Amino acid sequence: MNQIRTKSSPDWAPFRIDPVFVGRVWGYRDLRPWFDRVADTEPIGEVWLTGNQCVAATGAQAGQRLDHLFGESREELLGPAALGTDSPLLIKVILAAEKLSVQVHPDDALAHKYGLERGKTECWYALAAKPGAQVAVGLRAGISASEVRAAIESNTLEQDLNLLPIAAGDMVYVDAGTVHAIWPGSILLEVQQNSDVTYRMYDYGRPRELHVEQGLEAMRMHTRAGKIAPTKLGDRTILIDVEYFCIERVPVATAISSKELSETDTSRPGLAYLFAAAGAGTVSGDGFEAIDLPPRSIVCVPAAAPEFAVKNQGDLDLIRITPKWDAFRL
Repeated sequence: MNQIRTKSSPDWAPFRIDPVFVGRVWGYRDLRPWFDRVADTEPIGEVWLTGNQCVAATGAQAGQRLDHLFGESREELLGPAALGTDSPLLIKVILAAEKLSVQVHPDDALAHKYGLERGKTECWYALAAKPGAQVAVGLRAGISASEVRAAIESNTLEQDLNLLPIAAGDMVYVDAGTVHAIWPGSILLEVQQNSDVTYRMYDYGRPRELHVEQGLEAMRMHTRAGKIAPTKLGDRTILIDVEYFCIERVPVATAISSKELSETDTSRPGLAYLFAAAGAGTVSGDGFEAIDLPPRSIVCVPAAAPEFAVKNQGDLDLIRITPKWDAFRL
């Protein structure tokens, strides 16, 4: 199948997105050196890089929220055959100073049952991890739904989680229906369907609302969740390639063209995100002003973007994130 393209335009050159810092009880007050941010009030646990309320920071789209851009300019951003009116992916950095609640997300079918646009399948890429860092992915083998309920009521569910050690560079897939939790010790890049629906099943005694019935309905005893081994190609490493997203780590010795970046695409629209996991770069091309790509920043590459190049300005660790077709059709 030929790749679907829409006519390129300098008006839809790549643009950097300003992050949104989200307060969480389990987060940090000082995000340095990862982000130059210190919390004014409650701790910050999530940095949303592509949330609907995020704002374009550069180019012709500067000052506009992503939900407005995707709603008004679907074809330019997603491609002519794409459905939906918002960004198909929500990309975050998770910084947990304390344990996140034990939670589960619905799949698409259950989300539609309750009038939600989509479910939430996600993955975590470890940008950094301390020795002994762990995440909880799934439940212990052989446990039943009734035993899960009893463990919630007796405040012992933590003992029934499947714990995985995590190190920098690990990729963990968390498909919808997987009971999971993030524990302290790692900095995670989270890529997920653009949905923030979460059913909190257990919270270690913290006085926050639980969603036990919803969680029990959403959870699946057997899922595909777990660590994903990378696939090394000649010019990049595919960290994960599943139903809703593909994530690649692309080395940039000095510079790389947009054509070289998109070589693995075959039938997807041209929308992509470029994330600087470390180091710095620039994105430049004819007809638009060069864009800085500092550490932990993200650039949106619309389907209608003209040709461009990414240049390594020092130790750039470039992550390319692309939505898959199913993510556009919901």
